[in-house]
Amino acid sequence: MRRILPLQWLLSLIFIVQMYLAMLVIGVALLIPTLLNRRYAHTACRSFCAWVRLSLRVLCGLDTQIRGPVPQSEVLIAAKHQSFLDIIMIFGAVPRGKFIMKKELVWAPILGWYALRIGCVPVDRGKRGAAITRMMADVRSGTSLPGQLIIYPQGTRVAPGVKAPYKVGTALLYQQLGQDCVPVATNVGLFWPKRGILRHPGTAVVEFLPAIPPGLDNAGFMARLEREVETTSDRLMQDAMRG
Repeated sequence: MRRILPLQWLLSLIFIVQMYLAMLVIGVALLIPTLLNRRYAHTACRSFCAWVRLSLRVLCGLDTQIRGPVPQSEVLIAAKHQSFLDIIMIFGAVPRGKFIMKKELVWAPILGWYALRIGCVPVDRGKRGAAITRMMADVRSGTSLPGQLIIYPQGTRVAPGVKAPYKVGTALLYQQLGQDCVPVATNVGLFWPKRGILRHPGTAVVEFLPAIPPGLDNAGFMARLEREVETTSDRLMQDAMRG
């Protein structure tokens, strides 16, 4: 039987409260080990991601599904961003993810500390190039762990059906790193919206697409990236709405 909306709203509220409590408990429990060895930061973050996906299914009836070949080597991941859920699903899927993130998030309790420990790159608006150069130098010197660098080409969460430009900074990063770029599409915004409490039942999907090899010029890369991410995201959303 389909849950009535008031019950779904209440279960969604319970989910949100317990999700942030879980973040606090896991973050505090592994704080000392993380101080001693930053690899425990990945353990903490991946445990949190697994718990969110489990509790989301139990409380809200929302399943989460990873599709496509998950990259295991060092690559650039350029993903569609619709809500906090795609962050959780992508990070939980890859071996050692790290994000390009807004510098202000460094000051977020627990979240900011662990983001730095897993190797996320905080950037000031307009200074991304300098931050990436520093990150690459840290990896070469052994002071930063290698992994999958995740960036959101549109720069912010974009609700389903809303069009927003892809920023050229992703192409500059692609050129600078000289690595494969793995596009990622999603439909999570249909179930976990950008704003609001309600979490809808269904199946939220994150799909890893075939890698774009290095060597394309900026215009060719951006056109291919946007076409593949948007086309697949539209298909995933249409499939979800038909289901």
